Amino acid sequence: MPSMRFNTALKESRLRVKAPDDLYMVEVGKASGTLGDMLLSQADQQVLALALELRDIGFNPQIVTDDYSIQNVADLLGLEFTSLMTYGIRYRLYWIRYCPACRRKFQSTCQDKRCEICGTELKRRPVEKKRIGKQGKRKAGSIFR
Repeated sequence: MPSMRFNTALKESRLRVKAPDDLYMVEVGKASGTLGDMLLSQADQQVLALALELRDIGFNPQIVTDDYSIQNVADLLGLEFTSLMTYGIRYRLYWIRYCPACRRKFQSTCQDKRCEICGTELKRRPVEKKRIGKQGKRKAGSIFR
């Protein structure tokens, strides 16, 4: 039944399916890399990129998500967001990847799952946080280790 409604909405032009422009996907990728928030799926990145694109052409999009990684990147990009079931983020987090065994630090953009020195599975931890206001407006931040 839902697919029939979807197809009908498409057929009657009440629904448009739009993929974001590659330029916006690159911008989302850069923001994600800056934060070290590498947990975003392709679909997550597309949602953020489409919100950026819509904002640039004059719409006022708001992303509704309980996913903290999406909220984190949306805040850096200056996109409005709200959550449904959670309180949402209060801090924008910057992440670093590290090896818990040998303590080696890796670039946040590192795609390896294991330490190249000792083979231990890499983990991530926040290295900086910045307080945000409502809907991604940043306030003064603090650094913690």
